[in-house]
Amino acid sequence: MKTALSIAGSDSSGGAGIQADIKTMLANGVYAMTAVTALTAQNTVGVTAVTEVSPDFLAAQIDAVFTDIFPDAVKIGMVSSGGLIETIADKLTQYRAGNIVLDPVMVATSGARLISEEAIGTLKGRLIPLADIITPNIPEAEVLTGMEIKTEAEMEQAAKRLFSEFGCGVLLKGGHSVNDANDYLVTADGGIWLHGRRVDNPNTHGTGCTLSSAIAANLAKGCSQAEAAMKAKRYISGALSAMLDLGSGSGPMDHGFDIGSVYKQ
Repeated sequence: MKTALSIAGSDSSGGAGIQADIKTMLANGVYAMTAVTALTAQNTVGVTAVTEVSPDFLAAQIDAVFTDIFPDAVKIGMVSSGGLIETIADKLTQYRAGNIVLDPVMVATSGARLISEEAIGTLKGRLIPLADIITPNIPEAEVLTGMEIKTEAEMEQAAKRLFSEFGCGVLLKGGHSVNDANDYLVTADGGIWLHGRRVDNPNTHGTGCTLSSAIAANLAKGCSQAEAAMKAKRYISGALSAMLDLGSGSGPMDHGFDIGSVYKQ
């Protein structure tokens, strides 16, 4: 069985972060392992508290994985400080890790900031250059490129700029803010649009984590970047179309939802 390591934060509601990654990797036929970067108190409404692990403890977790069950792919999610980013970069370089998928998590869907300003520079200088593919959404791509993205043409321009600057594949997620559910992928083979249908489902907590984890799982199984991205997009579309709602109808978490666990390819 192929293996994948998720380096990310924990989501106490179970719908995003490490929890979503484990479920998604398992649903895509890959054995999941983890190195937790932070504990969060969060739900589908927002993030109320974040506690980071120390760089030394994060390094110990990564060492424990690589020295026993070497991962076929690595997914990196929420990393909120420069010290943790440096640790991840050092360890992935030390172990010559491959099939690295980086989801540059900067802002939660609720609007909560999840990364410090100084960490953004470290992310760009140390971690993105190690990635095989990154999966920014439009706000994240705007931060990374310094450009405004309002049209499909600007999406293409931004993705190509990131590919040129960092030398890694780029899946720029359009979302419904620009073009409904179409994403633009740039790899060494060129740029292609991955067209999708927007599913009218309010239960979208953890979609970014799930997509990047599905890409990592498919890379672990030997898919090309384009194949992995297309399969991951089909997977998340199927999850959203399943329309599972865990809400009780009695409070703000009526749409509490873990998309990574409801759909298997």
